[in-house]
Amino acid sequence: MFGRLRAWGRRHSKLVDVLTVSPLWLISLFTLRFYTNTAPTDVTHIGVPGLLLLTLALLIPLIWRRSRPREVFAVVALVCFGQWLANVDITPANLSVLVAMYGVAARCTTAWGIAAGVVTEFGLLLAMIRWGGGHVIQPFLTTSVFVVTIWITGIYTNMRRRYIDSLLERAERAERERDQQARIAAAAERARIARELHDVVAHNVSVMVVQADGAAYALDSDPEQTRHALRTISGTGRQALAEMRRLVGVLRQNAGSPAEEYAPQPGVAQIEELVRHVRDSGLPVELAVSGTPRDLPEGEQLAIYRIVQEALTNTLKHGGPAVRARVEIAYGPGDAVLRIVDDGRGAAAVHAEGGHGLIGMRERASMYGGSVEAGPHAGGGFQVVARIPLGVPV
Repeated sequence: MFGRLRAWGRRHSKLVDVLTVSPLWLISLFTLRFYTNTAPTDVTHIGVPGLLLLTLALLIPLIWRRSRPREVFAVVALVCFGQWLANVDITPANLSVLVAMYGVAARCTTAWGIAAGVVTEFGLLLAMIRWGGGHVIQPFLTTSVFVVTIWITGIYTNMRRRYIDSLLERAERAERERDQQARIAAAAERARIARELHDVVAHNVSVMVVQADGAAYALDSDPEQTRHALRTISGTGRQALAEMRRLVGVLRQNAGSPAEEYAPQPGVAQIEELVRHVRDSGLPVELAVSGTPRDLPEGEQLAIYRIVQEALTNTLKHGGPAVRARVEIAYGPGDAVLRIVDDGRGAAAVHAEGGHGLIGMRERASMYGGSVEAGPHAGGGFQVVARIPLGVPV
């Protein structure tokens, strides 16, 4: 109910302002009626019409006290000062200066609130000097307690409003940061999934395309070679489907579906099988491992495996006919150096492709503080050199 009332008040702010000062209007009109029924010309030398104009000049500006508090206070204070200069008696409408002072204290800065309080106190002192009947200090102090109470209430309301505004701002900022973090996490997850899908699909499809081309070429001349190529295509397709199923299963598991058993992520131990699979696809590949292999985390092993896989996939796609490749893995005391070199003609094609391959390799290496350098080989062909620190947290 209170929420609906506040919403209605925000929609009809001017009407609320009029209703708020209506008691002061009623008191002032009652006072004018009293003056009219008694001795209108004897009460004040400006008469009832002048008193009515003075009342309107003091009360009408209060309608804008919330939207323009400083201007309203200035107008009301000037009217009161003109009233003092004209030696017109104080009326209930003079309470408008306290309402205007409260508006400044509650809605403007502290400096403006202090200035409004000082001006009000000075006006009160002038009024006591002229109409105090010879007693200034005691009435001034007594009335000042009432004025200061209203002023402190306005300052407290101002501080309370600022505090609530700061809480709302922090809540909105926290909500924006939460949404931003969610978007960043979603983007990172999409990038990770895109890398996995690219690695799986690009490698296996490249193998299938090469084998399909070979099968089409040898269909009539070498049926046995054709059958071997078709078996390789079939096995590669099944492997691609299995890995795709594993990735989709991870997504479903993250979405809340029951967990299922899927094949483990490939690692360093599967590089020899990868090289053999690529060799069966028609690309002669040599594998050389030096140093002492270490027991690495699964994530680091996956990064090494994917870098080798992506480099060999690029060789398959862009190396051209009669290309050969060599994979070197050197384990040092603090890092592993991967070097994949081919003698093909795919250097320009790899750079011009602008796809996910080289970016994915660099991202995987950078996750563990490593680096990847890819470019033409000095003796011809293309090479990828990756350095990955061992045992470094992500």
